[in-house]
Amino acid sequence: MNKLLFLCFVCLGLASVPAAENAASNPKTLPANPTAGADGAQSSTSGVSADYVLAPSDLIEVQVYGEPDLLRDVRISRDDTIVLPLIGEIDLTAKTLRQAEDVIRTKYGNDYLVNPQVNLMVKEYSKRTVSVLGEVAHPGPVSFPLEQGLSLVDAISAAGGMTELAKLTDVLITRTRPDGTTYNFTVDLKAIIDSKNNDKGEKKQDIQLMVNDVIFVHQIFMFKS
Repeated sequence: MNKLLFLCFVCLGLASVPAAENAASNPKTLPANPTAGADGAQSSTSGVSADYVLAPSDLIEVQVYGEPDLLRDVRISRDDTIVLPLIGEIDLTAKTLRQAEDVIRTKYGNDYLVNPQVNLMVKEYSKRTVSVLGEVAHPGPVSFPLEQGLSLVDAISAAGGMTELAKLTDVLITRTRPDGTTYNFTVDLKAIIDSKNNDKGEKKQDIQLMVNDVIFVHQIFMFKS
């Protein structure tokens, strides 16, 4: 009986050899970039969208696959630049996460690396706000959500709402252009609020704010008796 069991085990072992040899001769090919998807497109390991626009004071991790000496945590400067080994200063003004990866990949690929695989991750976000001033309950900065954005009505609500003396027909918004210059425009907030509260008629769209906007709610002109 023991001799028969032994022969069975030997036969099973021999039968598994061809399968093992076949697996060894046809190993799975792993992608060169571990962050690449099935279609070869790179995806950031950051928790935000690759379309997230980087900003001064954001702390980002720069990883070049297969090049551990190039791994860096860098904070974006006030003039939207970072400095990386070999390639020096990189301008990231108004760049999304994906665009920044492309810029860094191109610079490393031009002179130093063959087909570099670059991945960026945002490790710490800069504080992003708008300022709501004038006739609101709590004038000052209001946090700007990264993903969903912020509307004018929501910003004023976050500032505690308007006072009784608030003039709603010409709320002033000051916005900063990418080149650092500013411009002003006014918004009829009363028309937006009335539109929201009215089921009939044409809807007036709320204003979507941008980071660093300054909103000023004027006071109603009071006649003195």
